[in-house]
Order: sequence, then structure tokens, then C-alpha cells
Amino acid sequence: MGATELVAAVLSAGLLALPAPVVSPSGGGAGAGPSGGAPAVTSSGGGAGAAVPCPYTTIPTVPPTPPSPVRDPAAPVVGGGQLGTTGLAVATGTAAPPTLSAMSWVVADLDSGEVLGACAPHLRRRPASVQKLLLAATALPKLDPALVVEATAEDLALPKDSSAVGMIVGGKYPVSTLWLGLLLQSGNDTANALARVAGGDGGVAATIAAMNAEARRLGADDTHAVTPSGLDAPDQLTSAYDLALIARADFARPDFLKYDTTLTFQWPAQPPKDPRGFQIQNENKLLTSYEGAIGGKTGFTDEARHTYVGAAQRGGRRLVVTVMGAEIVPARAWKQGTMLLDWGFALPAGTSVGHLVTPEEAAELHRQAPPSSAAAAAPAASSTGAGYSIWPTVLALAAVALTAAAVAGYGLIRRRRRA
Repeated sequence: MGATELVAAVLSAGLLALPAPVVSPSGGGAGAGPSGGAPAVTSSGGGAGAAVPCPYTTIPTVPPTPPSPVRDPAAPVVGGGQLGTTGLAVATGTAAPPTLSAMSWVVADLDSGEVLGACAPHLRRRPASVQKLLLAATALPKLDPALVVEATAEDLALPKDSSAVGMIVGGKYPVSTLWLGLLLQSGNDTANALARVAGGDGGVAATIAAMNAEARRLGADDTHAVTPSGLDAPDQLTSAYDLALIARADFARPDFLKYDTTLTFQWPAQPPKDPRGFQIQNENKLLTSYEGAIGGKTGFTDEARHTYVGAAQRGGRRLVVTVMGAEIVPARAWKQGTMLLDWGFALPAGTSVGHLVTPEEAAELHRQAPPSSAAAAAPAASSTGAGYSIWPTVLALAAVALTAAAVAGYGLIRRRRRA
């Protein structure tokens, strides 16, 4: 059993009590809100004072992740000043958001563009497979879905533990099939094939350049793509805010929605090596477990940890949630996304701490100022994450010690989970 699963077992068994999260600068978040439910947040963050810590579960990130680059303090904050915080940004007087293990997150309205709440929205981290959403935003407009692609050895050149749908060298696959392999099964082989074909004579490298250009067009200035799939690579970064921008572009496309919400698909046979084909399933459990779900994407790598993008509609509103750097407590990343969606749908319409910029607004921002040095993947200042509130880190270290003590006295749990 890994350290993450072990902590989850201890928590779920009630053997380790966690301190209450801080939801206000004064630490007075333990009191009930006006309705007697969740505590009310007393500050929206983004001001000149110390950042308000995000409600955060005390679990170590295993293994340690690369430090986040330092953001240029002179650069304009895309989406509004309140989103410049390295902590919590929520409207004054709203109920506290759920306690999560995610290092950063955003909840936004897909239609109005309002950001309802966020935690360190511009913190730059590895994306994992949610990077495929940027590939989709870039390549979907370029590729004919009926075009048949012959798989190459280059497409299948992946690490042994890499996620792959199961393409075969020499196999022939319509582009529409490759999109389903990408979005249902998170196939890195299909990501390589799509990027190779979309890049024309320039191949994968040309598509990666186009992905970075598309990110800049959308205003996703925290984003720098190095691989089309999201596999870890130096200087490959994005943010929870940028993922919301990219998701908004994807969810505006009917072809993306069609692919992304497909639950199962029969992968085509490739005789003689694969005479029958096989079925693939959509890995996004939101689609079958959350009322009003309209799509999303899961992700995981060692350096990114768990990432997630999901969207749902309810009461005439369509919300998107982005989650980065999560562990499996208090739940899987997609489930933490549902917790944020529930919180967002409970907020009054019009609640806002910022907004998702349009491409037109992004172009104006770029005209007004030179590109931010933050977008150049500057080295990080510390291994705890650039500017991120130290409070969760202190609690995490305390939890390690408490967990070790709990594990010593409860070896039986470990034996049961291994059985």
C-alpha cells in the first residue's frame, strides 16, 4: 500500500482527526455561518494583506512535486486582481468552500465567464492528462474527422507505464476514433498521432507550438506546453485558471461535447494483429455519477499528482471546475470536483471574484503590456510552491507525524487492505 492510500485508510477509519480548516485571516472560521451551516468566509482574498489559506486536508504529496515558478508581481493578473492571491478567493459572506487536498482550483460559469471562487488560481503546476484539453482546443478545428491516420512507431514511443489506448503500428484509424481514444481512455498514443497529423510537415513540434499559441490567444498565460499528452516534462506548466479558459473553449464545440460524453466505444479491429478490436470506456466518472454532468477530463502523473476538469449544468447554469495537485483524500479528484460543483451551484447567481477573459480581452492585455516573465517558466523560489500559503504545509508536516503514530498502532488495517 502506498503512503497516499495508507493515509486515506486511516482517515476513513476515523483514526486520525484533522484540525479544522482556516477560512478567514483571523482564524475565526470555526463558527457557524448565518444559516447555522458551513462557516461564512470573511474575506475574499487578493488584497494587500496575507493570503487567506484555502480549506485544505493535511496529507503529504508523495512523491514531492517540482516547485512552482515564481509569478512576476509586476505582471497584470489575468481575470482580475482578486485572482492574484496565492490563497483563497471567494466573495465575502459566502459559505466556506469544501476542504480538499487540491493545491489549486477554480469554479467558474461557462456562459457568463464569472469566476465564483478559487484557490491559488494562477499557481503554475504540471497538468498531466488535462493537457489533452489544450490539444483538443488546438487541433479539433484543423482535422477532418473522417481522415484516416496510419499509426507509426513514433506515435507509440511512450514510457512503459504510460496511458495508452492500444494503437498498433501500421493500424489505420479515423481521426474521430483517435479523439475518442484520447478523451475516453486518455491515450497518449492517440495524442501523439493527432499532434503529428495536425502539425503537417512540422509534425508534433508544430502542434506543440500551435498549442502554446492557442493558449496565449485564449489568455492562458500561465500555460506552457512541451508534450501533446501532458506527460511530465521540464517547464510544462499550466494553472487552474488557464484550465478553465481552455475548457470553456472546448465546451463551446459540439464535436468536443460529442466525443467527451461518449461512455463506451468499440475500438476498431486491426487484423491480423488484432482481429476483433475491443471496447474502451470513459474514465470520467462524473458522467455517470453527477446530475447534469456535461463532460470533463481526468489526469495523473507523479509530478502533477491528480488533476481534473469537469463541468455540469443545473438550474440554467453551466459551471466548470478545475482541480490541480490533488491527492485521493477526502476523495478522488473527480469527486473533489463534484464537491466544488455542489458549492458553486449553491452560490447565488452573479457571485464573482473575477472572470474568464475572452480572446479579445486577452489580446488587449497583450497589447498593453509585454509578455509576463511568469510565462517563461522561471525557476521557483522554494520547494513548497511559489507564494503558496505556508499554513497547509505546516499542517501537512504535522499530519505526517500523526499518521505515522496511527499506523504503528493499527497494522491490522494495512493487512486487510493488502488481502
